[in-house]
Amino acid sequence: MKQSAFIVTLFFVAMISAYLIYELVLGNPANFADYATKGTKHVPLGGNIMALTYVGGPLVALLIGLSIMVIAVIIERTLSLKKAAGKQPIPKFFKTVIDQIRSGNINEAVASCDKQRGSVANVLKSALTRYQEVTAAGSGIEKEKQLVEVERAVEETLMLETPLLEKNLIALSTISSIATMVGLLGTVIGMIRSFKALAAGGAPDAIGLATGISEALINTAGGLIAAIIGIVSYNFFVNKVDNFTFQIDEAKYNVMQLLKTSK
Repeated sequence: MKQSAFIVTLFFVAMISAYLIYELVLGNPANFADYATKGTKHVPLGGNIMALTYVGGPLVALLIGLSIMVIAVIIERTLSLKKAAGKQPIPKFFKTVIDQIRSGNINEAVASCDKQRGSVANVLKSALTRYQEVTAAGSGIEKEKQLVEVERAVEETLMLETPLLEKNLIALSTISSIATMVGLLGTVIGMIRSFKALAAGGAPDAIGLATGISEALINTAGGLIAAIIGIVSYNFFVNKVDNFTFQIDEAKYNVMQLLKTSK
């Protein structure tokens, strides 16, 4: 699935799920059993935690949806990067391939790449298969151009593998930033309601004041939780991608040097 299609689909699924959670779980009448004014959301600060969360207003549903999106992207990236690593630890796989190339067993090295799979294996396989093609009898390619062709094949594979490693990371960062802004918006709206209750004619509306403060704090907490999880995960995955890129570059360099000396 393309990145844009995945994010759009995830957005609608997350928002629908969030609305259902907000109305059916948080807004369950059982959470307001002690209060007769559930419809007006006049819930004291000491109430049921789900009822208090419901008081946060519609923005809570949006924050739940953003949190679902963050968790979904984290799961997707974890599975994708695990798949990109291959079946064996990369250092062990790389050592096996290097030993096979040094022994002149290119076919065995290609078979090892097929068995390993993953980004590093795909890059090495493209180099080895192209090397076999350009060095085969009757290829008609001059020796000085053979490694150039191998290098080109490797670069083409890298252009395909790198976007797969970085997929959805920008979306994760964006969702985290939006969650922060939504939480801040909820905080401002809650404080506006609090000051409105405080400025009411005669005695201040204590219930309205408490509800507004509760709404502000709930949205602040929700936005911060989603943002913290998203930002920490984004930095973690960026570091993982950088590590993959380094390993790919190292593998490419070493294999190219071996192929160059084996000519």
